Amino acid sequence: MTVEIRSLREADDRAAFKSGDQALDLFFHRYAGQNQFRHHIGVTYVASEGERIVGFVTVAAAVVDAEDLPSGKRMPPYPLPILRVARMAVATEQRGRGIGKALLRFACEVAERMRDEVGCVGLAVDAKPGATGFYESYGFVSVEAVAGEGRSRPAPTLMFLPIGAIPRRG
Repeated sequence: MTVEIRSLREADDRAAFKSGDQALDLFFHRYAGQNQFRHHIGVTYVASEGERIVGFVTVAAAVVDAEDLPSGKRMPPYPLPILRVARMAVATEQRGRGIGKALLRFACEVAERMRDEVGCVGLAVDAKPGATGFYESYGFVSVEAVAGEGRSRPAPTLMFLPIGAIPRRG
């Protein structure tokens, strides 16, 4: 069966989705719908096979100060628009099928549309420990965090991909 990526629908059954990460599953089951349909602070896109959800990515518009970006292209000294990959997960039994890659590629396409329609200089993600290699393989680079690290869990690594560095489909 073919995997389709589409926006979350209110009627979607999210309860059966299990990524193996309790925090991601709780977000998807309980808060993804609220954030999208009630609060309008992010949009969740799902990878689905028929009615079954096999992965998701949540994105939200954000800003970053130019001085916080990796060195390179000179930018204006005020907050710059970016697309934040807020959450992303693949169902445990679906790993290794390229679903995470497809969801990240989809988020890159959203960023490119955002660039053309309202402005966007890149994507940012707070990569969980163990996921930085995945994002690095797509060109994301680590950005030095300004905020402190919590004691209860390892801090995510803020990573950034300039809009011009998004790999072209080929």
